[in-house]
Amino acid sequence: MLAAVLMQGIFEPVTLTTILLHMTKTFRHLLLSVIACGLAAGVSKTKSQEPASRVTPDVASGAERRTSDGERGSPGDGDARQRGPGRPMMQKLKLVEKFDKDGDERLDAEERKAAREYLAKERAEGRLGRFPGGGPGRGPGGPAQGTGAPGADGERRQDPARPEPGRDGRPESATPFGGPGGGGPPFGSRRNQVPAQPGRKLRPADVTSYAAKPLYDPQTLRTLFFEFENADWEKELADFHNTDVEVPAELRVDRKTYKDVGIHFRGMSSFMMVGEGYKRSFAVSLDFTHEKHDLKGYKSLDLLNSHEDPSFMRAVLYYQIAREYLPAPKANFVRVVINGESWGIYVNKESFNKDFVQEWYGTKKGVRWKVPGSPMGRGGLEYLGEDVEAYKSRYELKSKDDAKAWRDLIKLSRVLNETPADQLVEKLSPILDIDGALRFLALDNALINNDGYWIRASDYSIYEDESGQFHIIPHDANETFSLPGGPGFPGGGRGGPGVGRFVQRRGPAGAGDSAPGAATPESKDDRPAESKDSVRPAPEPGPGPENGSGRPQIKGVDLDPLVSANDPTKPLLSKLLAVPALRERYLGYMRDIAEKWLDWEKLGPVAKAYAALIEEDVKADTRNLESTEAFDRSVEGSSERGQTERGPGREISLKTFAEQRRAYLLGYPAIKALGATASAPTPRRPCP
Repeated sequence: MLAAVLMQGIFEPVTLTTILLHMTKTFRHLLLSVIACGLAAGVSKTKSQEPASRVTPDVASGAERRTSDGERGSPGDGDARQRGPGRPMMQKLKLVEKFDKDGDERLDAEERKAAREYLAKERAEGRLGRFPGGGPGRGPGGPAQGTGAPGADGERRQDPARPEPGRDGRPESATPFGGPGGGGPPFGSRRNQVPAQPGRKLRPADVTSYAAKPLYDPQTLRTLFFEFENADWEKELADFHNTDVEVPAELRVDRKTYKDVGIHFRGMSSFMMVGEGYKRSFAVSLDFTHEKHDLKGYKSLDLLNSHEDPSFMRAVLYYQIAREYLPAPKANFVRVVINGESWGIYVNKESFNKDFVQEWYGTKKGVRWKVPGSPMGRGGLEYLGEDVEAYKSRYELKSKDDAKAWRDLIKLSRVLNETPADQLVEKLSPILDIDGALRFLALDNALINNDGYWIRASDYSIYEDESGQFHIIPHDANETFSLPGGPGFPGGGRGGPGVGRFVQRRGPAGAGDSAPGAATPESKDDRPAESKDSVRPAPEPGPGPENGSGRPQIKGVDLDPLVSANDPTKPLLSKLLAVPALRERYLGYMRDIAEKWLDWEKLGPVAKAYAALIEEDVKADTRNLESTEAFDRSVEGSSERGQTERGPGREISLKTFAEQRRAYLLGYPAIKALGATASAPTPRRPCP
């Protein structure tokens, strides 16, 4: 209902801003997801009503073009398909085929100009929805207002006559909703904050060249110089967000020049919640024009803005730990300079492409899927029947479309969901790397990934190798090492479909939390208490005994290792952990992670070395999404802030997280009960 109201433009932008400023982060994210679904549905409806001559070709039509790793497939980096009945995915507008006059599968300056004019006209006439670019953003009008920049003291400037809403007077995160095109304030922006200020000027001669260092060397801070031909490059990238258009730029790095690399803004909330002039994540195709171009063997780059992470380190640390347990991307830090001006630190994450598969599995063959992030995406490998369209609406195929690949995915879902627990290992092992899935789930929970499988059943990757066995790969890690919460959080009270289906087991109202795994009077089955009582079906939507809203009361980082273990929408958890031997192995991996990687004596020096590497740039960064004070607190800061499940100011330092999470996990009854013989995981390594 709210999405429909927003879509119809009943509210004025100022009213929307006021509403969003007083929302918690959880509900801002959930609202964004609801709006995105409504926008996609609106775009689909609009397309169906257009004359044939005006219909923008749809990605699902089967047209193909070369992707950044040389394959043929759907354009762009995600969310291209429609999610199906009731759950449309934001559609990626297909513009290259429409405006590519010379047939080179990309748009030159004149072709992009025509495409932008077309988009502006379509939006003005309401054929692409109220908000430009397929998402909430700025409507027609003058130049966009910025969202505030750090002052010399590191804090964000604001109008003293309009104090910031927030807890104890502290500003909330300066990451408002932003969107492409047009003018007016970004959706949800803080209008009392001044526009972002230009960064310092840098030239290649001003920085160190690291030509001999690997691209993802953890202690190398390489500088990437991008030069766009247009001064309005940021608006152009924003106009083409969620389309198949890449904007060319020149890249200079380590004294070497790469002509005409392809650039596009990527992400959903990390784009839409960031105002113009501030860091947005973007993807780089080295081989956009020149197929043989690569940077130290890599043809694509994912440069991430660390949205919701003032430390910039969470994704880098998570992937570093994950790579000790299973195939996972590399990540480090880079300094980005655009048209001579520093845009500060970005996380440089390895793409999930053929290069990644070659490194870990020794071949570029096989099939890759992305499960797009959504709190209501239901991409957790539920069995949806034999109709392939039900799966195409939830899983995005990154390789060449192949009917057998979809049949294999359906078979995996069917076997996982419908095989009895006592037969599951035998039937599932040939088609799923079960041990790898357990490691993935253990990392997801132990390091509390608020974009993870345990909470959203989405935002991960899937690889099917040549033998037909599937592997689960981590994908999104900027909200790891966090206090648990966010869209999809178990026990979401009055949330929409797919939200809040299960909550953690708690004692009677007013009695405080039950011990993890404690039995309750209504427990009847024969499973061990730690399995059957860690979660339970939620009551009917509405206020519940947990905290008056149906949400579980969780103290700090005390997220139960078996949360969602009875949730049928998350069968990797509910089905695998129903097998006693697999549950014990999973808990053993949790113990191993806690003992080895949540020990601050081991993790602390790594985090502090990263902080020292990027600190100077973070403090000089005028485009940062957070204050320098938040960065300073992020490693070893006080634990007094943000220890509740909801509300602004939810933050926790890496040290506090590690110490408290380690103590909780090692004190968890089912983990303490593990014998000394519980197997420690054998590290997995890339192919030589």
